[in-house]
Amino acid sequence: MTNVLFIASVRPQLGVFADSVRKFRAAGAKTYLAGTFHLEPVAEDLAATELDGTHQLPRNLNFRSTALRRKARMAPGGMKVWMQTERDGVLRRLARKADVLVALDAGAVYTVWRLAQYYRVEEAHFGLAPALKAVDRVKAKGSTAGRGVLPPMDVVKQNVRRSVDGLPATVMRHATARPVMRSTVGARMWRTAVTAPGVPPKVRIATSRYVAEGMQWAGRTSGAALALAAAASKIPDLGLKAQLLDEAVMKELAKGLNPRDLDKAVAAQLAHADAQFAAGDHEKASFALDRALFLGFHRVLHIDQLSSPLAKDAQGFVEPLYRSKVMGVMKRPQGRKTPAAPAPKDRPLRLLVTTSANDNFLHHILDRYGNHQGVELRYLDLAAQKALKRIAWAGRRVLEDRLAGGTSTYQEEVERLMRPYLDWADTVFLDWSVGPAAMLTTIDPGDTRIVVRLHSYEAFTRWPHMTDFSRIDDLIYVAPHVKDLVESLVPMLRGDSAPRAHLIDNAMDLSGFARPKPADARFNLGLVGISQVAKDPMWAVDVLRRLREKDERYRLLLVGGDMNPKTSRATRDYRRQFDKEIAPLIEEGVVLKLGPTDDVPSALAEIGVILSSSVREGCHVGLMEGAASAAVPVARDWPFYAGKPNSARTLYPEGWVVGSTEEAAQRILETTATEEAWQNAGKLASEYALSTWDWPIVSKAFDRLFLGEE
Repeated sequence: MTNVLFIASVRPQLGVFADSVRKFRAAGAKTYLAGTFHLEPVAEDLAATELDGTHQLPRNLNFRSTALRRKARMAPGGMKVWMQTERDGVLRRLARKADVLVALDAGAVYTVWRLAQYYRVEEAHFGLAPALKAVDRVKAKGSTAGRGVLPPMDVVKQNVRRSVDGLPATVMRHATARPVMRSTVGARMWRTAVTAPGVPPKVRIATSRYVAEGMQWAGRTSGAALALAAAASKIPDLGLKAQLLDEAVMKELAKGLNPRDLDKAVAAQLAHADAQFAAGDHEKASFALDRALFLGFHRVLHIDQLSSPLAKDAQGFVEPLYRSKVMGVMKRPQGRKTPAAPAPKDRPLRLLVTTSANDNFLHHILDRYGNHQGVELRYLDLAAQKALKRIAWAGRRVLEDRLAGGTSTYQEEVERLMRPYLDWADTVFLDWSVGPAAMLTTIDPGDTRIVVRLHSYEAFTRWPHMTDFSRIDDLIYVAPHVKDLVESLVPMLRGDSAPRAHLIDNAMDLSGFARPKPADARFNLGLVGISQVAKDPMWAVDVLRRLREKDERYRLLLVGGDMNPKTSRATRDYRRQFDKEIAPLIEEGVVLKLGPTDDVPSALAEIGVILSSSVREGCHVGLMEGAASAAVPVARDWPFYAGKPNSARTLYPEGWVVGSTEEAAQRILETTATEEAWQNAGKLASEYALSTWDWPIVSKAFDRLFLGEE
């Protein structure tokens, strides 16, 4: 028996449909109808058609997410139908059993095509007449004879040509099915199709998108991206070209891959931005520039992997970006009308400390200046007020304001919301050089001094490239290697309008970490913080394995929360591999996951050797705290900075930094060979940490910065 599934997005002409169903039944077919139109009012009429079954598909998206409903409003009709039906379990069961799928109207074509790809049915058609002929063909060769078989190449060629010349969704089933896309010949044929000469742009774009979906369903993510990029190369319109290349790059980024056409996608968005800027359309120019920056500094490229294009040649990476006209505008300093006023002599300094949600490194600063007789302190968390949070992270609006010459409604909004704080403060200290820094520098601060602290994370984001550093008086870096990297990336930080640069360590109260350790802590390695791929905890596991080949008393204690797999596919892949690596070690009791804690000093009391396994760091607080606790520090020579003028080797004392897991294991074996050797090494590390990074030492640098005190 041949199973036929009809799909309709609108009510068919029931008289004609009933006659056709009888013909299908006479040909020995079982017939089923699934529709998004309201079936109940015509239930009796449908019963008269002698269908073997009917199914009411979802009629709308009322119970789906707001994001999906918004997407549906912008989608073509056929795609809306698919969005409504793709999660319907009954439809999928019917499609799985079907030999022939039939779209009864144009709105159902896309859904039939998607189901035909996924379930690899014998035949799929638009219209009753070709479907009836298909039933005869299926009967002639047996209901399952052709499943999974690659169509003959002449069929592929014919469908390729027809789909390019006509509406792709109606004829693409065979030519974009998984067997075709999984074959090298079929995939190559489609790449040729999307670049065929003389194809109208709209048809080329639609075809390339269908091909990309088919390739992705066949497991060819890079092939999907290549199809879109190939089509983009034949599109003259700058906006459409940029859009297709954007889609191509995002296909690979979503899978945690480094896109092969990233440079082309960024260049296309910049070209589109330049064209729109020249035409005076600052809104469209800012959208395109925002996408260029988003793609160029996507976290999958720079944060969620063990390396980054910035590691090889940071300045070379951004040079194409700054060759564009729009980025030429962005790097042009606006300056300030009046210089910052000196600290007052006749009253306390009015200090505004601000951030957006992340106050991890502000607690000691707030405590000190909140109780300082020479300071009147106010604290502002921009994320705590909806209006301020909205303007603090409005990257595209920042770009539009700059491109429009500072005449936007956004600047008026920033002025209205931030001016009261600027008028009150003598000095603003903004932690993290991200969205709020870009926002704040869209307006002239008056005579208020602006101090911004840049940690390490910011260097791998687009925010420094959106910030007008000519309106910042002092820029604090947490380490020399971070300063080197950021200044190589941002041209404005190398010019005359650059702010004064300062190197100040993070505020840490290390005295509380010096606690007695039990004797068996000597064999406990510790890693504090494993929530990012850059921490590379698998390096620490390799060190542990090498140690246990010599002495099975060594264990590894992991302090902190796990990586969030929802962050990105790249993070999820690393987390999965790491969990697989440590699962048997956890079972043996060799690796202990202590999880997040608010009492790090107590956790460090059980750790005898503190590791820094990261591929990059700014100021590795966990290692510094571990050293203060008298754990023996063993820091990897962070690969991102290794061999450069400033790196882990210049940040930490000689002997702390190792170049490999073998060297790390050797250092640990030597310093823990005896309890006395271990205690002596830990004592020296603690003395160095407390005399260099403890808050009583570092606070003097902040006093000099804010108050001019020596």
